[in-house]
Amino acid sequence: MQLNPTQLGAHLQKGLKSLYTLHGDEPLLIQEALDTIRATARAQGFTERSAYTVSGAHFDWSEVLAAGSSLSLFADKQIIELRIPSGKPGKEGAVVLQQLAAAAPGNDSTLTLVILSKLDKLTKSSAWFAALESGITLEVTPVQRQALPQWIAQRLALQGQRVASGVQGQHALQFFADRVEGNLLAAHQEIQKLALLFAPGELSLQQIENAVLNVARYDVFKLSEAVLAGQFERVQRMLDGLQAEGEAEVLVHYTLAEDIRALKRVKDAMNHGSPLPMALREQRVWGNKERLFERVLPRLGDKQMAQLLQSAHRVDGIVKGLKQADWPSDPWTALQRLAFELCQECAQLPGNR
Repeated sequence: MQLNPTQLGAHLQKGLKSLYTLHGDEPLLIQEALDTIRATARAQGFTERSAYTVSGAHFDWSEVLAAGSSLSLFADKQIIELRIPSGKPGKEGAVVLQQLAAAAPGNDSTLTLVILSKLDKLTKSSAWFAALESGITLEVTPVQRQALPQWIAQRLALQGQRVASGVQGQHALQFFADRVEGNLLAAHQEIQKLALLFAPGELSLQQIENAVLNVARYDVFKLSEAVLAGQFERVQRMLDGLQAEGEAEVLVHYTLAEDIRALKRVKDAMNHGSPLPMALREQRVWGNKERLFERVLPRLGDKQMAQLLQSAHRVDGIVKGLKQADWPSDPWTALQRLAFELCQECAQLPGNR
């Protein structure tokens, strides 16, 4: 049974199950979900806990099986936690996971928690993961940038704090989100810091500006989404952040150029009569990027597409040390110009101005 993490509290109030699988790439939310499950288990008499981390091909899976089939002399109930950071248990591990899943129903004395990294589509279709789905599975996904201000407001409310109502408060939340984007654990710590610095009640923009550190972390994939969404200021912040963090110019260029090439491939398919949804599927464009492509492509003409491809070609040479006429020689300045060219086309769409 699949469960949204926001539903976990209500689910646990109805009763604790014997098998939970958590997977995703947001450590803070994974840890909070685990803490919630553990607290419920402790309240129900699960006083002993054994933890295992699968690292390398020589992990002894027999220890996990033995723990699952035995009870402590000093505890009536136990928790077994199994972390698989790679998300790949291997052949032996796959068999053990299926055995654990088969033994879980009706086992009121052992609570099994399996913690995995973010899983791809192929892994989710594996036999061992299907077996784990006989219990409760929670996919923990990162908080998206557009949802981050609301997430911050909710966390502030839990500690009795809030921002002002109206535009001023929204500005404060947006400022906060800009400072912590891509670093949810640090965002959590900054929110906790506000509880130590200021009394419960309303926080001013000045207090937030003075207290919240710039701990944002960016990756090139989020840069891609910001460019396609036509968000100039965010794109500039992300480029500055990636440069400061020492990201390779070649990787940033590859990400931008691959978006342009993907747009061109889908556009060509549309020009040959393929409906947009079909063209997106054929080019393996999924998720957030699929929605962004759906907004951009109907208004992106062949002339603009050709210009973007030419610009991407020139910047490819610049990041590899070549000079290009009428283009800046500094790779990051050239990347900014390329990003802004694509951003400009996307920003001209309704709703992105």
